[in-house]
Amino acid sequence: MHQEPGAGGVLQVRGLVKRYGPKTAVDGLDLTAQPGITAVLGPNGAGKTTTIETCEGYRRPDAGEVRVLGLDPVTQAAALRPRIGVMLQSGGVYSGARADEMLRHMAKLHAHPLDVDALIERLGLGSCGRTSYRRLSGGQQQRLALAMAVVGRPELVFLDEPTAGLDPQARRSTWDLVRELRADGVSVVLTTHHMDEAEQLADDVAIIDAGRVVAQGSPERLCKGGAENTLRFSGRPGLDVASLLKALPMDTAAAELTPGSYRVTGTVDPQLLATVTSWCAQHGVMPDRISVERHTLEDVFLELTGKELRA
Repeated sequence: MHQEPGAGGVLQVRGLVKRYGPKTAVDGLDLTAQPGITAVLGPNGAGKTTTIETCEGYRRPDAGEVRVLGLDPVTQAAALRPRIGVMLQSGGVYSGARADEMLRHMAKLHAHPLDVDALIERLGLGSCGRTSYRRLSGGQQQRLALAMAVVGRPELVFLDEPTAGLDPQARRSTWDLVRELRADGVSVVLTTHHMDEAEQLADDVAIIDAGRVVAQGSPERLCKGGAENTLRFSGRPGLDVASLLKALPMDTAAAELTPGSYRVTGTVDPQLLATVTSWCAQHGVMPDRISVERHTLEDVFLELTGKELRA
């Protein structure tokens, strides 16, 4: 008999602590995932992989509580396993097995699997179905791992970097498949190094840094601060931002987010735009582009972690 997820969502993590010797990888982390798509973002070493692996039942927490679909992923693993799908970055596949063989085997483990042939066609695996796993390209292995995670119609699927190494067309096909999973009532927790992926797919975003969730909410809510008051321009790296600030009104801020990429926030009006372009002219700066646009998820991530999101 299924145990319902309850009011806390499909996944609840409270006070999670995980240590490796003297190193604390996860430090009192709280995380909730509601039905829908939750993206988990974090710089390398932030603790997101350890957190997700603990939710999947592969690691035992040192402290705290984890519930997935209302179940403990360690002590109630037998009841939980048939209800979740897990996409692994590597391993979990016999290197000599054929792609279609592995996928059909996985489908037989579930009572109501997806149509295997349709899934193979959807993910562009038809041409490599009889090829052994070790002879598949990196992108083909990635698509097979995704197919194996979703073929059993799980209630909740964990996707680890689902589009890593895929070409643009394959990425879009994967996005469409993830959206279809949500439309079919499947909840998704995904980790990604692509900000556009999180913005496009996620109903909710959790940002992890130094072993804790430092922000969580919808992309719209996280990006709301300063959304309509942001001016951006590109120029040579290392411009004198302090000098620019002196030329701007008192309630304005300016920063070089990444080398050569500048952001001005405040009351963005024609006068502010004229001030910025005038300052650029006085300092011999020809902006590659200048635009007024909304606060992005990448802005929020950089502000909270001070780091870029890179694979």
